[in-house]
Amino acid sequence: MPEFLTSLDFTAIEDFLAENALVLTCAAIGISGLVTAFAALLSAARSRNRTTESEFAELKGRISAMAELSVQQSAEQSRSLNDRIDSLARNVSQALDATAVRLGENLNATAARLGDNLNATAARLGENINSTAARLGDNMSESERRTWESLSTLNERLALIDEANRNLSELSTEVGSLHGVLANKQARGAFGQMRMETIVRDALPSGAYDFQPTLSNGKRPDCVIRLPNTEALVVDSKFPLEGFEALRVAQSPEETKAAFAAVREAVGRHVAAIADKYLIPGETQETALMFVPSESICADLYEKFPDLVQGAHRARVMIVSPNTMMLAVQTVQALLKDAKMRDHADVIQREVGLLIGDVAQLVERVSDLERHFALSGKALEKVTATTTRILARRDRLNVLDLDAMQAPGSNVTALPEPDPAGKRTLSRQS
Repeated sequence: MPEFLTSLDFTAIEDFLAENALVLTCAAIGISGLVTAFAALLSAARSRNRTTESEFAELKGRISAMAELSVQQSAEQSRSLNDRIDSLARNVSQALDATAVRLGENLNATAARLGDNLNATAARLGENINSTAARLGDNMSESERRTWESLSTLNERLALIDEANRNLSELSTEVGSLHGVLANKQARGAFGQMRMETIVRDALPSGAYDFQPTLSNGKRPDCVIRLPNTEALVVDSKFPLEGFEALRVAQSPEETKAAFAAVREAVGRHVAAIADKYLIPGETQETALMFVPSESICADLYEKFPDLVQGAHRARVMIVSPNTMMLAVQTVQALLKDAKMRDHADVIQREVGLLIGDVAQLVERVSDLERHFALSGKALEKVTATTTRILARRDRLNVLDLDAMQAPGSNVTALPEPDPAGKRTLSRQS
């Protein structure tokens, strides 16, 4: 027996256990007690050194039985484990298939939703692009229209500017011509005479003025305005311009001072000449007008030479510009109209009396017409009442049984008189 134990290859047994560890692992729990017992027996066997052969045989039988039982249990457990693994594999496969199916369905649904979303997004994007393109087109059309309008307006303004440039050129030419006219004393006198005559002719009747008449002293003023029931008003248009021209072109203080002195001397001499030649008692007014054909020169005269203006006032000579001359002429025109009205006062009074008579006659005829209207209104009321009675009789005839009235032996009563106010209706008779 010891030899048999010695001959056992425990290493091979350990190798077998190691190789079948995967199979025996599941049975290890069940046979752990056996292994422990076997290990205890081996330890006891080794400790005892030599036991009886019968005990060893019994032990060997037990070990063999336990080994067979262990192998059977391992095989059964291996088969059970394989069955479980196959079942688990089938379940895993089925779960994977179901998961794949669900995943495919989810992917298809997601792809469909994504496609729908993409289509909707593409549609909205197309609509936005179309609306943006439409708005852009409208904006471009509006911008083009505004651009054309701006260009048209610009062309019109350029045309106006061109016309203004031509007018400025013509005005420059006319100013040059005017400067040439004003530089010549005779031409300047003719220019002032022309402007003064234009103002007088435009405002006064032809018999109220004379140009260059001869006075009792032999002098010939430029214009005489004949006022009603009083002396004539003399107007002079020969204004000295040389001093103002020198003042305009003066550059140094000495030239300016000399130009101021020249203006004072020329204007003062001309004012004195007007007062001496044209103020004739009993023939002309005590005041004469000195016409300055330029507003700017007249303004400079009043602003820079107040002493000359005061001296002219003391000499009974009024310095007037074109606007002031026009105001004076309009005042004369009002005086002429007032004089004519006074001359024709008797005619106006007679006409007013006739007009009052016509108004009284008109009032009388309006009263007669009002009476006629009142009579006509009463006649219309009578006609309306008669018409109402006729209509009422017609309505009553419409509701009567004519066959019953024509039957022999029928009692026909007279129709009642209609309501004078015409208010009886068919509904009341019924």
